[in-house]
Amino acid sequence: MNVLLMAYGTPYTPEEIEPYYTDIRRGRRPSEELIKELEERYTAIGKSPLNEITLAQAIRLQALLNLEAPVYPKRLLGPFGPRTPQGPARVYVGTKHWHPSIGEALAAMHEDGVRRAVAIVAAPHYSLRSVAEYQEKVDQALKALPEPIEVVWVQSYEAHPGLIAAYARRLEEAIWRLREPRKAAYVFTAHSIPLAAVERGDPYPRQVERTAELIAKRLSLPRYSVAYQSAGRTPEPWLGPDINEHLRALREEGFEEVVVQAVGFPADHLEVYYDLDLEAQATAKEVGLRLLRARSLNADLDYIQVLKDLVEAAWLK
Repeated sequence: MNVLLMAYGTPYTPEEIEPYYTDIRRGRRPSEELIKELEERYTAIGKSPLNEITLAQAIRLQALLNLEAPVYPKRLLGPFGPRTPQGPARVYVGTKHWHPSIGEALAAMHEDGVRRAVAIVAAPHYSLRSVAEYQEKVDQALKALPEPIEVVWVQSYEAHPGLIAAYARRLEEAIWRLREPRKAAYVFTAHSIPLAAVERGDPYPRQVERTAELIAKRLSLPRYSVAYQSAGRTPEPWLGPDINEHLRALREEGFEEVVVQAVGFPADHLEVYYDLDLEAQATAKEVGLRLLRARSLNADLDYIQVLKDLVEAAWLK
């Protein structure tokens, strides 16, 4: 089994911020003001662990897939060497905007003789502005290969029972820290997308709402809501409500405590650390709300088990 595990990617060093940001903007260099703003955000959080978490996800997913491989995957025709050979399951990492890129990953797969693979993004919800753009990059990279690779996609997994259980488990940990859980507000967040995509029928908001609904139902939450974060710096309108506006509204309704869970982002990165832990936390403090954030899934085994289930099912199609 071969897997292409994809994530957004993030710069490894401050010097890489400008070319990384340029890639996000499809080759258009951002203004000095925007670059400086992004540099300041990275400085404020210290370090985005996204690359490290993605690598850990790949290592653990590969290990878990190989752990359940057949005991005798192939007949030995002679003595094997002292090095343990590669297992039958191989996981490659490709990032959307940095290195290793999706193109670099597919080139490595071709070099290793891969001719069929499952492609999955480490994000549960499909959007024209997220998974569809990953698919576009995969299609472009495949055209550059001398021989084809058949790619089977995992499009979304917003209602996977294991995913819901994993999110609920972490939310319960945060609930345990509340003073009055029955009187608190519970907010599930995801990355905002342009409203134009929603108007074209993008299923993204419905999928985010579905994830929130299932977590809330599992924990019998008295109330919950969905808000969006990290809207792009473009003049077009973006999907809301914005998390900061939503926190102000919750306080005006009389709430004193709120738990925020970023269900659109399995892994910690800039937009979790800055937009929630710094910016939203500052908004909450300003209006007198106590804000707790449920920890992320990252490369924990329960999330890796979800990825394993998904890629195994896709591989059998």
